[in-house]
This record gives sequence, structure tokens and C-alpha cells, in this order.
Amino acid sequence: MLFPLTRATFEQIIPPIATGPQYLYYWANWQKFLKQLLISVVALVVIWLVGKFFGHAADGIRLILSIIGGLYWLWGPVYLASLRNLEYRRYPYSGFMRAQVVDVYLTEELLREEETVNKRGELIIIENKEKRINVEIEDETGFYTQVQAPLRRIHKVIRPGQIAECLVLSKQANLATISKITDIYLPQHNLWIGSYPYLRRDIFKEVSLSLSKFSRSSR
Repeated sequence: MLFPLTRATFEQIIPPIATGPQYLYYWANWQKFLKQLLISVVALVVIWLVGKFFGHAADGIRLILSIIGGLYWLWGPVYLASLRNLEYRRYPYSGFMRAQVVDVYLTEELLREEETVNKRGELIIIENKEKRINVEIEDETGFYTQVQAPLRRIHKVIRPGQIAECLVLSKQANLATISKITDIYLPQHNLWIGSYPYLRRDIFKEVSLSLSKFSRSSR
């Protein structure tokens, strides 16, 4: 089933500012954190060098820029998540889709390759791979899509036939063509599947509950 959503509801579900899970997505991963910390250090060095060039004339501006640049590791995740939200908020129309899981399978995705030298001086390539779960869903109209996410132990409860809900985005008012989908929600297990947490989950659950009540009352 596909239920069109008002613009106001859509903007609540995908807010302009980063949600808690979105912030953690960019901050909790140590590799992302080190990258953000490095940007902060580079920013401080650049600001210090520019300050040396201009002398004491720009001390006030340098202090402000130093605070902003030095704290990039803290506010950077909010900025990056907000940009990602903005990409989805540009779509003028949205809908709540309730579908069913039709297939679940695992794949391995190549994250990066590293070159190193073994004891004999030979160049070898080490592939860093990650196991991922692929969840295929389909609604009663025949619309089919797939969501992928890093594999977690809790994913073993996912089975074909279970209800899957998500937000769909479109450039058409009748939602005839779906341009994007978000992460999916499995209400049976209170479980979210996706590579990125696009939704404000508490609001999405409220919408899901309201539409469930509406569907039962209209039968």
C-alpha cells in the first residue's frame, strides 16, 4: 500500500537538522572520526599560518575561525548529515509505503584495497570486504526495490513475508515514478535496515501506527 504524505509530515520525518542516529553515523565510526579530527587539525594550522601573515590586526577573526575550525570534529557530523537530508528534502512529493519482504540474502562488498609488501619483497593487495544483508521488498502494486546494509547479528530474524515500511520520494504528485527510498522499518521486530538512517524514527512510527488504524477502520 502507498499513502501520499503531506509536505508538513514529510518535513517532520526527514528534518533539516541531523537526528541522533544520523549524528552517530558520522561520528561513532573511528575512521570517520579520525578524518574529521584531521580536518580540524589542518584548519587550525592554516588559520595559525594566515594569522602569522596578518599579525595582530586579525586576532579577533582568527580566534573565531580557530574555534570553528578546531571544533569541526564536533559539528562536522551535523553539517554532513544536514546536507544529506537536504538532498532528500528537495523532492516535492513523498509517500508512506507498506510492502512485504520477498527475499533476503548476503553479499560481500569491497570497501577498499591496500597495497603491501610481503617478506619476499612481493607486492600484494589486501582486500577489505564487508558482509552485507540485502532485503528485497515488494508492495501489492508490484513496485519492487532493494535495501542493503552492513550485516548485524540481529538481522537473522528477517524472513520473507514480513511487513516492511519505508518512505518513498517522487517528482510526481501521484507518485507514479519513485525516485528514492529511505531505510526500511520492520515493525514486527522494531528493526531498521539501511545503509544510512534517513528518517526521524519516532515520527515515522507514529505515522505508521496512524495509517494502520486508518486502514483497519476503512475496511
